[in-house]
Amino acid sequence: MLDLKKLQNQFDEVSQKLKNKKVDEETLKKLADLFALLKKEKTILEELQAFQNKFSKELASAQDKEELRTKLSENKIKINEQNQKVNVLENELENIAHAIPNIPDDIVPVGEDEDENVEIKKILTPPNFDFKPKEHHDLGESLDWLDFARGVKISGSRFCVLKNEGALLSRALVNYMIDFNRSRGFDFVNVPYLVNSATMFGTGQLPKFKDDMYKVDDEDLYLISTSEIPVTNLYSGEILASESLPIKMTCYSACFRKEAGSAGRDTRGIIRQHQFEKVELVSITKPEQSDSVFNEMVECASDLLSSLGLAHRHLMLCTGDLGFSAAKTIDLEVWIPSQNKYREISSVSNCRDFQARRAKIRYKNEQGKNELVHTLNGSSLAVGRTLVAIMENYQDREGKIIIPDVLRKYF
Repeated sequence: MLDLKKLQNQFDEVSQKLKNKKVDEETLKKLADLFALLKKEKTILEELQAFQNKFSKELASAQDKEELRTKLSENKIKINEQNQKVNVLENELENIAHAIPNIPDDIVPVGEDEDENVEIKKILTPPNFDFKPKEHHDLGESLDWLDFARGVKISGSRFCVLKNEGALLSRALVNYMIDFNRSRGFDFVNVPYLVNSATMFGTGQLPKFKDDMYKVDDEDLYLISTSEIPVTNLYSGEILASESLPIKMTCYSACFRKEAGSAGRDTRGIIRQHQFEKVELVSITKPEQSDSVFNEMVECASDLLSSLGLAHRHLMLCTGDLGFSAAKTIDLEVWIPSQNKYREISSVSNCRDFQARRAKIRYKNEQGKNELVHTLNGSSLAVGRTLVAIMENYQDREGKIIIPDVLRKYF
């Protein structure tokens, strides 16, 4: 959650950054008005409390004890009423803050949308085919790897059944990704796919993205849209030992999203699905560690793509394309031959203390005081999109797929 004290004390600077992240003027004006009103009501409360403290001490020596006692009783009622006013305003402020995104880092370029993201570098060279490369869904159907018709029959649109070597390749990718991430110092965890609303709130999915989530009727349970949600919240409400940080984890999960992308975009194939699989990286760090761990996570995901021989590029997301909880994000986009362009396959974000404030994750610093941790997350990698990239980049003229060397031992 947004640091309300920082917003109040640096309102002009922070509000401009939030405008860059598409927070509307009306919301910011409402916050400014609430801050001013809260300050006024708190001043009144402090004056009433000061009166109570001062004259309570003088009651024993007062000449007219009954008159002063009456005044103190009346003042106590006013204090209770004023406390209620302050509490209402503080709750209103918090409720608005729940739906306000994280403040972008200064390094994040200002921009309106994905067209203004900034390319950092390209890694590896896309393949040069002497034939027209086929799209993954055509390859998948001809090889009997992807069964879209039966996926739609049993579940509906944007669902697919993986079969034969396609299913085996997907499983091989999961095992390889987990092993690769473990070799980089990320501990493997396995978590539930159903979590409660407090967990969803902790990482920022609720309340803002409630309509994008699949909820279990009559129960406080939601299907996760990413394993970042349960893995980050493993430490919610806890105070961690300084020496235990950083905590670096990797997790495989299925993910579920009602919103599967823009209408009419990627309607064929498995790039945008309501159910998909991902191997995730999550880190919990001290504030001074988060930038170096962020770079480790980007490097881990990028090296994983390189080990698979997949050309990709790094993009710094602009303010208008930055996720709700992120202060800074680097996307990795992999080359898709049939589309003749790079497509997102990983997104690595530093959320600073935004999620930690919501989930109440703290650690004892060197001075023995409780301080909020920083949380980071990143895809390493989206399994379905990696499958797509391998199918298209490793196809031959006959429409067969060559399995990358590093994956063969998993078959």
